[in-house]
Amino acid sequence: MLQNAFTVDVEDYFQVTAFERHIRRDDWSTFESRVARGTYRLLDLLARHNTRATFYVLGWVAERFPELVREIQSAGHELGSHSYWHRLVYHLSPDEFREDLVLSLRILEGITGQAVANYRAPSFSITRRSLWALDILAEHGITCDSSVFPIHHDRYGVPGAQRHIHRLDTPAGPLWEFPPSVSRVSGVNLPVSGGGYFRLYPLSLTIRCLERINHAGRPFMFYVHPWEVDPGQPRLPAGTRLSRLRHRVNLASTEAKLDRLLARFRFGRVSDVIAQHAHESVGSALCGAP
Repeated sequence: MLQNAFTVDVEDYFQVTAFERHIRRDDWSTFESRVARGTYRLLDLLARHNTRATFYVLGWVAERFPELVREIQSAGHELGSHSYWHRLVYHLSPDEFREDLVLSLRILEGITGQAVANYRAPSFSITRRSLWALDILAEHGITCDSSVFPIHHDRYGVPGAQRHIHRLDTPAGPLWEFPPSVSRVSGVNLPVSGGGYFRLYPLSLTIRCLERINHAGRPFMFYVHPWEVDPGQPRLPAGTRLSRLRHRVNLASTEAKLDRLLARFRFGRVSDVIAQHAHESVGSALCGAP
């Protein structure tokens, strides 16, 4: 059975970029943190299905919950950076992006004692305006990125970008790009790779679209957040009505749907999947798979 990538963006419910205009980063520490409980629920779910995954951890979270990072590592999952401050890349200068990346890597590597080679931008914010970030990632040892979403969206996406795993050659060396997955429907890229799309769609539609990707001989990339398995999280008076709807839609059913998804498909870490579809020695060396 084809192996697909299961990934987790480890951030708290108040840290989503849709709320950033109303919730200052300086105030994050004043909110009740629920990121650990959601992450442990996902760890338990993955353990029940004997599945290893890739966890993209926010540096701010890792700094405050180092034991959580160690438990992710000890369970056999791999770590990736989700930045430190969860700022949209296209709102940063190259120097600001580099500083944030280096800080997040230093924290994660200090906790785990291992180099971090995986990255995902907050809200998939490597767009046409910020493709320069890919060169900076390669400069700092990132060899597997999952930030370029090949869709139309009001806040992210690169329509027309490649839809499957591909290798980029940067001045600092090769970089694998593994985009969040889409299903081609009537000439349009339909996002089917997780998050709010997974919560909104009927599970039967998600499964059908993901099976189409596998039947074409391609692995898919799936993602989820810890707050998506935490329906008891506080309701925040932040963001627009649309962003609040996107954030809360069908939270109560997410964990049960994930359980069925994990039973239906074979999943692994990003490095495992890239190694499966590239020359094994190259894939292992680039992505750090043991």
